[in-house]
Amino acid sequence: MANAASGMAVHDDCKLKFLELKAKRTYRFIVFKIEEKQKQVIVEKLGEPTDSYEDFSASLPANECRYAVYDFDYVTDENCQKSRIVFIAWSPDTSRVRSKMIYASSKDRFKRELDGIQIELQATDPTEMGLDVIRSRSN
Repeated sequence: MANAASGMAVHDDCKLKFLELKAKRTYRFIVFKIEEKQKQVIVEKLGEPTDSYEDFSASLPANECRYAVYDFDYVTDENCQKSRIVFIAWSPDTSRVRSKMIYASSKDRFKRELDGIQIELQATDPTEMGLDVIRSRSN
């Protein structure tokens, strides 16, 4: 199951929780972490449907890489309620080089496991994944 290039397996729980977010909107966001010793991506945190974007961004560690998925609700100029699933590759400048390399090399394979991502962002600091950035990419 693991990709030879990255060696990271994706825990089944990651796919299950993502499907719940996508189909049932059980969660507002999911934060994923690479467990280096187990060589797999696991679910680190699940956001309640009532959680805000601030709760989401606060759940990303300041100096460690993570993958995250955020269910972004917005209203179009035509006053239509819409939703986009945003994948964020969080790689702060202060994280370890090895960690950045592992996350970067595993990202595409991990993303393929999550069917239904509509927007992808690469962020090294919170301003690169702000609501205004997501909103501009949603239209």
